[in-house]
Amino acid sequence: MKNKKIITFLVLGIAVFSVIATSIAIFSSNGTDQYEYESIRGKSIPIYGAGLYKHMSADVAIQGIAQDYVTLFIGVPLLLVFLFWARTGSHKARFLLAGVLNYFLITYMFYLGMAMYNALFIVYVLLLAFSIFSLAITLFSFDFQKLQFLFSEKAPVKFVGVFLMITSSMIALLWLKVVIPPLLDGSIIPDQVQHYTTLIVQGFDLGIFLPIAFVSGYLLYKKSPYGYLFGTVTIIFLPLLMTALVAKIIYMGAIGANIFPVIVIIPVIDLIAIIAASLLIKNINNVS
Repeated sequence: MKNKKIITFLVLGIAVFSVIATSIAIFSSNGTDQYEYESIRGKSIPIYGAGLYKHMSADVAIQGIAQDYVTLFIGVPLLLVFLFWARTGSHKARFLLAGVLNYFLITYMFYLGMAMYNALFIVYVLLLAFSIFSLAITLFSFDFQKLQFLFSEKAPVKFVGVFLMITSSMIALLWLKVVIPPLLDGSIIPDQVQHYTTLIVQGFDLGIFLPIAFVSGYLLYKKSPYGYLFGTVTIIFLPLLMTALVAKIIYMGAIGANIFPVIVIIPVIDLIAIIAASLLIKNINNVS
């Protein structure tokens, strides 16, 4: 693996700062109890009131904490395991490392964009910067023209490609269901905006991440060299993201929110993503 020292420095930095960020978010409790806040749009918003996310709406804050648990106890250990495995020159490990790095990049891009400003702003900036550069270096460490030869003929590239296209389309339709109805009835602003400036998650997903997932799936289906790279990284990243979503749904259910049918749909997508990723990784030639 090229640039071992740089990658090691960046990934260890991500691990350290992630442990700091998630631990503070999970265990901090300073502040008040939940209270109501009237937004600039005249909406009454329940504010969480305690800990690092005390200025965030109550439902978003607990989802953030749920994802912090996943990041701390699943994301960080996987990141470290795949880093030291990738240092041996394993192609499988490099793909796995890139997939987990993609999770950290997207996670902290959202935290910077959506989380109300807090004491960890600089930590989020560093996490995003380290994630971008470490992912880019890892991706460019592959020889694009030889990528398809790393996969056996049994690799389920068409299945994974179709799955990525279907999943990204489903999520896009879900977000459009939030955005379009207010435009049609003239209210313009969806209730999900709450007291925030805009729909950060939906905007980034619809404008960046879902198109990347769809195109990656299509290119993988067509057995393009770029599809082998980006499609594989995306299908490795997806189970970690879906696991975080499952944790968020469970937390929402714990406070009495209606979590049906997502409590069924998201775990099913997560399970299929795990199976698809495992099958694809199994068919990568594990050589240096």
